[in-house]
Amino acid sequence: MQNLDKDLRSVQEARDLAKRGKIATDQIAEFTEEQIDKILCNMVKVAKENAVRLARMAVEETGFGKVEDKTYKNHMASVLLYEAIKDMKTVGVISEDHNKQVLDIAEPMGLLMGIVPSTNPTSTAIYKSMIAIKSRNGIVFSPHPAALKCTKEAVDLMHNAAVEAGAPANIISTIVTPSIEATNELMKHEHISMIIATGGPGMVKASYSAGKPALGVGAGNSPAYIERTANIPKAVSNILASKTFDYGTICSSEQSIIVEECNQAAVVAELKKQGAYFMTAEETKKVCGLLFRNGHIMNAKFVGRSPQVIAQAAQISIPENTKVLIGEQQGVGKGYPLSYEKLTSVLAFYTVKDWVEACELSIELLQNGIGHTMSIHTEDRDKVMKFASKPASRILVNTGGTQGSTGGSTGLLPAFTLGCGTWGGSSTSENVSPEHLINIKRVAYGIKECSTLASSDSSFNYPELNNVAKSSNCFASPSIDTDNEKVLKLVNELVNAMKGVS
Repeated sequence: MQNLDKDLRSVQEARDLAKRGKIATDQIAEFTEEQIDKILCNMVKVAKENAVRLARMAVEETGFGKVEDKTYKNHMASVLLYEAIKDMKTVGVISEDHNKQVLDIAEPMGLLMGIVPSTNPTSTAIYKSMIAIKSRNGIVFSPHPAALKCTKEAVDLMHNAAVEAGAPANIISTIVTPSIEATNELMKHEHISMIIATGGPGMVKASYSAGKPALGVGAGNSPAYIERTANIPKAVSNILASKTFDYGTICSSEQSIIVEECNQAAVVAELKKQGAYFMTAEETKKVCGLLFRNGHIMNAKFVGRSPQVIAQAAQISIPENTKVLIGEQQGVGKGYPLSYEKLTSVLAFYTVKDWVEACELSIELLQNGIGHTMSIHTEDRDKVMKFASKPASRILVNTGGTQGSTGGSTGLLPAFTLGCGTWGGSSTSENVSPEHLINIKRVAYGIKECSTLASSDSSFNYPELNNVAKSSNCFASPSIDTDNEKVLKLVNELVNAMKGVS
């Protein structure tokens, strides 16, 4: 392979990884629940020991986010995830209905492909490795080139920890010569059974076009509505804690704040009090010129950056303690770039007349991140239920979008792949878990006699079938219909009489 160019080497590498991964996957498919749990426990141990180091590597390599927040992501992807899935049934009989005599049996799907974004490079690798092993699948990763080093380190740690605890070699691996050709080769390889895609819209679309089952997630554009009954200080605190977490690199972080005319002044005052900086129209224009290219495509240079870095680049002056930059917007779509996803420390701000306008605006905003997440801050349960009909898979109440959607501050399963449902072109609307990575076989005993299904079924009553021949075993037992017999006799008499005349 030394004489091959990079693309050819990467393609051959993908083929080799798939071949070796398939062998390991076939082996782990026979493991018991106890064996799997032992492997997971060691993976969690190693992930925790290296959480800070991996976070530092990710920040140094990509320039995105904060070390302390990426450390917590690694913690969520290992320690908290394990606590949530450790009792989940993924081996053998996972449920049984004694009345219907049906057993559900879990079987692994096979070798998985995991696509890793540059925004969450180590936590995503840990998380997908954990759910793959829990469901007795092997996994081969395709890392983002901008985060290759830290992703590879996370994958190697997870692989070595798994093997040390008894997993077969090559059960977790990654491409180390990333290229579009290698990713495409892996997506379409015969040994890959399913693709778990976390990344940009192009990559997710390619995953669904590969001819394989895929679990992909779309872009987020989460609005946060502060309804008139909301506890404003608490709502603002949650929103800022979410948006500042890892400088907004999680796609479910808030992208817009919606307030009503009646609480607008109070919300603005509280936002300023807690560290938000409201930009002027001119400052907003300067910042948008940096953040976006070709309309609303996010400039990677400013993904996961502090407000200070963005302000300095835009040549605007902001207070030293600023946590987020906020720009007021009057519309959605073309001409209003802040109405789109911004994976950084910038928010859009909207004022509406009432909850009805908030509802309409939320739907408009969600069209640019449809199916993902939105949040509402309110003490009115009726309003919660009205907003529950919005086209988002996660409707979060009185919590931050980042922590709430990923299961940190809510009862949702800890996850870094968040389904967007059919609204967002995703095959699931749930937080992806090991349960999404198993095939469920059903063993069903016969509980009714096949030969008498219809005749013993009191609900099978169709009078129009009375004229059908009664000899069929599918219907009631044959019997003589007296009225039909009389009609038949009369017809025969008429026929005979006519013969006699002729």
